[in-house]
Amino acid sequence: MMAIKMKKHVFVQKPLTHTIMEARLLAQEAKKQNIVSQMGNQGHSKEGARLICEWIWDGAIGNVTEVHVWTNRPIWPQGIDAPKEIPSAPPTLDWDAWLGPAPWRPYHPAYMPFVWRGWWDYGTGAVGDMGAHLVDQPFWALKLGQPTTVQASSTKFTKDSYPLAEVITYQFPARGKMVSVKMVWYDGGIMPPRPAVIEDGRLMGDDGGGCLFVGDKGMLMCSTYGENPRLLPEKLMQDYKRPEKTIPRSPGIAEEWIAAIKAGKKSTTDFSYSGPLTEVMLLGNVALRMKDSKTVLEWDGEKMQVTNLPEANKYIHKEYRQGWSL
Repeated sequence: MMAIKMKKHVFVQKPLTHTIMEARLLAQEAKKQNIVSQMGNQGHSKEGARLICEWIWDGAIGNVTEVHVWTNRPIWPQGIDAPKEIPSAPPTLDWDAWLGPAPWRPYHPAYMPFVWRGWWDYGTGAVGDMGAHLVDQPFWALKLGQPTTVQASSTKFTKDSYPLAEVITYQFPARGKMVSVKMVWYDGGIMPPRPAVIEDGRLMGDDGGGCLFVGDKGMLMCSTYGENPRLLPEKLMQDYKRPEKTIPRSPGIAEEWIAAIKAGKKSTTDFSYSGPLTEVMLLGNVALRMKDSKTVLEWDGEKMQVTNLPEANKYIHKEYRQGWSL
């Protein structure tokens, strides 16, 4: 935010933000300052992501009514309590600066460098971490925008860390010529039901996860980062006449950002796109915190509010430690 207010172009690796409000404010300020922004969700720059969009927009599988998204994450500890030991911080680490706006607590190697993803105070769990690479595909291809409802269920989680596994269900309204769609997120080893049209022996997605679009004329499945898209059943893929490539191809997520700066144009995962994408991912974590997993949260995206359960709104943003602000 400081860089944006100084009118500097910014590239931010995912997760873009820790809270929904942070994502909204970054997108608003980037637009106000007219800077070129980019989130580092690398799959967005790849060929598969563009093919998915072009095929769905071409009507390859008809009206898409469901999307199932899954990941092998978390591959870091979750569902655990904070350690009680207080070891000395390494002399090469400024622990206070590493904590940033998060609540202060003693240093412990259980929090870093990679495993911060699994702690409420620092990371965004599996959906916030990998949604940028997996939810990105339906968000772009189906022009999803804001959902109307979200509901989550999970294994046990603690006051310190995210659960080992969860399922999050979003409902999106009709958009233009696109019908309403349900999107379901799975992690921690939970998988969507295997469609009968997938041949025995064929892996769903890849070892890291995947995405399955369900249309009224067929299905489309891809791997993590939108790679290796295929129409299902296989006969549909073999018979499909691919449309012309209409989306400009990318030289790479960072290279594209640099080119956009030089040309004075937007990059494809500019904060006007990646901010709302991040909001959708993090809304799943708001639903996750509700004690009753049967609660369906009704969401007003424009007002950034849960309308039927006001106590959920305390998770839209957080208090910062003294000395930190936006």
